[in-house]
Amino acid sequence: MFERFTRDARSTVTGAVAEAQRAGAPTITEEYLLLSLLAQGVLDPLGIDRAAIAADLATARRRGGMSKADEEALAGLGIDLTEIVSRIEETHGEGALSAPSRRKRTGHIPFTPGAKKVLEQSLRIALGRKDRRISTLHLLLSLLSRPGTPAEVLADHGVTYARAETALAA
Repeated sequence: MFERFTRDARSTVTGAVAEAQRAGAPTITEEYLLLSLLAQGVLDPLGIDRAAIAADLATARRRGGMSKADEEALAGLGIDLTEIVSRIEETHGEGALSAPSRRKRTGHIPFTPGAKKVLEQSLRIALGRKDRRISTLHLLLSLLSRPGTPAEVLADHGVTYARAETALAA
């Protein structure tokens, strides 16, 4: 499937690997694909604030990857996620829920099942649009079409599937 990727889409995937390595992450998640798209300026035509999106992703990492929907569901049960995160960080240090794995790496960082699904979905989107190659647009649309932190953060910044498709399809 990788042979169908445009040069920019390949750069996004390799950029995600580099982002995960820089963070010391044990796996490559959907978040790293989004960070790579941001670093390449793919979302710039949408007028988004790269730093704000990166900060929101970092905040989600501090919550252990729990989404705002998760936080609201817990609040409905009387559980304050912010308080739990604060207590954990008091005991174990800031970012304890997002701390990278301490296990020794062999050099290869695997993609999570969710990140693999994003890549697979990008192919489906390209085929559905009758595009011959998978581009960064397809990767972004795939991230937007799947539930999770990247789609939630993008939506919070006004980036929707329809808006991205309209603004970036050229």
